[in-house]
Amino acid sequence: MRLKQALAAVLGCALTMVVWAQPASYDVVIRGGRIVDGTGNPWFAGDVAIKGGRIAAVVSAGRLANATAARVIDATGLVVAPGFIDLHTHSDTSLLADANAQSKVRQGVTVDVLGESTSVAPRDGLPAETSDAVTQDWTTFTEYFKRLERERVSMNVISHVSATQVRRVVMGYESRAAAPAEVDRMKKLVARSMEEGAWGLVTRYESGGPEHPDEIIAMAKVVASYGGNYTSHIGSEGFEQEKEIRFAIRVADEAKMPVHIFHLKIRAKENWGTVGKYLKMIEDARARGLDITANQYPYTAMNHGWSAFFPVWAREGGPAKFAERLKDPAVRERIKKDKDFITWAKEHGWWEGIVMGRAGSDKNRKYEGMRISEMAKARGDADPADTCLTLMAEDRGRISGMFHAMSEDDVRLVMKQPWVAIASDGSAINLDEPGVPHPRNYSTNVRVLGHYVRDEHVLTLEDAVRKMSSLPAQILGLRDRGQLREGFAADLVLFDPAKVGETNSFEKPKSYATGVRYVLVNGVAVIDKGEHTGAKPGVAILGPGAKVRAASSSAARP
Repeated sequence: MRLKQALAAVLGCALTMVVWAQPASYDVVIRGGRIVDGTGNPWFAGDVAIKGGRIAAVVSAGRLANATAARVIDATGLVVAPGFIDLHTHSDTSLLADANAQSKVRQGVTVDVLGESTSVAPRDGLPAETSDAVTQDWTTFTEYFKRLERERVSMNVISHVSATQVRRVVMGYESRAAAPAEVDRMKKLVARSMEEGAWGLVTRYESGGPEHPDEIIAMAKVVASYGGNYTSHIGSEGFEQEKEIRFAIRVADEAKMPVHIFHLKIRAKENWGTVGKYLKMIEDARARGLDITANQYPYTAMNHGWSAFFPVWAREGGPAKFAERLKDPAVRERIKKDKDFITWAKEHGWWEGIVMGRAGSDKNRKYEGMRISEMAKARGDADPADTCLTLMAEDRGRISGMFHAMSEDDVRLVMKQPWVAIASDGSAINLDEPGVPHPRNYSTNVRVLGHYVRDEHVLTLEDAVRKMSSLPAQILGLRDRGQLREGFAADLVLFDPAKVGETNSFEKPKSYATGVRYVLVNGVAVIDKGEHTGAKPGVAILGPGAKVRAASSSAARP
């Protein structure tokens, strides 16, 4: 009997050796790259294997030499990193207009996070609207995500729900405090949005903070109950930033939830050099145990509608009423003398720093790319404020552009903070984008890797990758992306560290990144040898509340 057992054991070992001797088979094997795994750990020479859209192995170089695969990529001389997660974007409708997401995937972005300002949902009772040549005819996040799935896109998508959007559904453009029944409806819409897959609540408010803070706290607590986070696009980023950061800290404290701040900066020349004060506020809150983080884009100019520096009273009632008011010369004179208009225009760079990126009419397209001071000179206007107001009246308030209002030293100081991630505040667009868009749409991530890592040594390579991958994943609570780790989704970027970088500028922004050789989304090559393959393997990644709904539905079944 013992002899039989011994023989069986020997045969078992022999069979095991035979099994293990067989070369493993994968969908993709990446060999000989410099692995930067997203954690911030030092790089190592290694191989990566992918199977079924997941990372199957991350091992030392040569360990997969005998593995077979449908596709083998030689990564000699390339960095292999997790795909980049862009925490702050405006790709909500542009992704449907151009599903290839060229400007994003060509710089290594594999996940775009939507929802700032006005999210794609809820839209209950709102008329269909057109943006980026896409008609927004859906009502819920579920309907939007289904449309993404039906039309297919080249990268993954996550979305927050916007408090502004929820308030618009409930109250239109009314600025008064909500009645208790209206607050209750807001909370129900937020809860529904979380169950449909939104990841958290995002707010955007005017300079000085939210007009009705208790409504924000009420909605934030609903999101917290679903395991989501709160993200703040603060209004001032200048003279009233202290008040606004204090409110973000209040949300973290009262709602007991993680808080994230969009594009942390200090703007207006008078404020340069003071950003350290706001960094300390956040550091002190973190030291008290509050989970507060931020992101930034690596530029000294921002971009949005010119209407942002107009007084609130002029914009009250929504875009249509704002455009109507601009027709009245008396109203324009009142705006011109308003202290908020003067203060906020200074925060935005004043007449030498405010650029027209995109006109609202064909008549004024000739000014795109010019600063207001240059436009005033070209028009013969003695006061650039008159130029600004006249053009806004002619274009019905629909001008957008860039604002050169920040200092390079402040950008670098913010970038060095360990809790600050990289995010673009841009959109997935292509080279046919009208006007003069911000270069961040095309180059945010590669500018960090090329300019701030390789050329200026502001960050190490490993920390820069961490700020674009595992840190954003941690901020979101995204558990299976952001690292090169077995079992994680196979979102990867391979780039040449000697060549990666931007090819554009503020003056000529419409140009794709260089040095990014391969981008894989869910294991499928979207960028192959530097070219877009046309593949559209992206998916909508649903938030933690969707799991709550699924669990509840499952429990309810007999």
